[in-house]
Amino acid sequence: MEKSKGKGSCLIKLLIGIAALGLVGYGFVMPGKELPAISLAAELIPWHLPIPGFEHGIPNTLPTAIFTSLLLITIAFFYHRAAKRAEKTGEESRYLIAVDALYEGVFSFVETTVGKDNATLFFPIIGSFFFFILFANWSGLLPGMGSIGIWGEHGGEKVLIPLFRSPTADLSTTIGLAIITQVTAQYYGFKFQGRKYLKKFFNFSADPDSGALKPVLSFANGFAGILELMGEFIKVLSFGFRLFGNVFAGEVLLMVISFLTAFLVVDIFIALELFVGAIQALIFSILSLIFYQMATQHH
Repeated sequence: MEKSKGKGSCLIKLLIGIAALGLVGYGFVMPGKELPAISLAAELIPWHLPIPGFEHGIPNTLPTAIFTSLLLITIAFFYHRAAKRAEKTGEESRYLIAVDALYEGVFSFVETTVGKDNATLFFPIIGSFFFFILFANWSGLLPGMGSIGIWGEHGGEKVLIPLFRSPTADLSTTIGLAIITQVTAQYYGFKFQGRKYLKKFFNFSADPDSGALKPVLSFANGFAGILELMGEFIKVLSFGFRLFGNVFAGEVLLMVISFLTAFLVVDIFIALELFVGAIQALIFSILSLIFYQMATQHH
């Protein structure tokens, strides 16, 4: 009896394997008939709302951004409930332990980088950046992203407008995150250094011992400060374009690979994009952390 069950199980696995290989082979032999439209800018869903900025439609990255935010809020809500329950019963649930382990891992990394005092100060915004960008990057890999939509006009042509698109595949989202990063860095600069922080950008002075070179050094310091000020604005662009470019390129790659082949081959690239999405969230968080730490140091 057991032998017959074992043979039946092996036969089912064999049939599944043959079917999977057949589907992959079909993907190679019979690719898609038409490559889906690739849009650099977020498409507008033709839902007109009486709200400033949404009269002509809603960017299809907005619903996904709201969903990502609600997901993080839900995780925090259930974590709070689990923590309250653990205080009453003295027993921690697996969910509470898992979230605590994730929290401690990220916090210990921040603490190792900037020290305990600054880690406590920086962690709320750094953690928010990391988890939002992480889930936003991964949201583009969910089934239905880029394929579920409604017909409408985009670029003067009638195309299928996806209802959902990864928020970080929209330059407006990444630039917005970069602006928040730089504004926060300036806030910490003034918080720790006060008015002296302005000397980083407007310093037309030189050491008293400079002698005859004092005018030259004063001009050089002032010019360097202006370059530093310009650098703060350039950081916004480089920050935003770095994250946007990597996420958008990944989505285009998956779209093209899905058009050329199917199933197991696509799964390999999906696994790669999971890794890239996590790395990009980590890089953005690390660079933000470095900027905050630099802003607190006296020059």
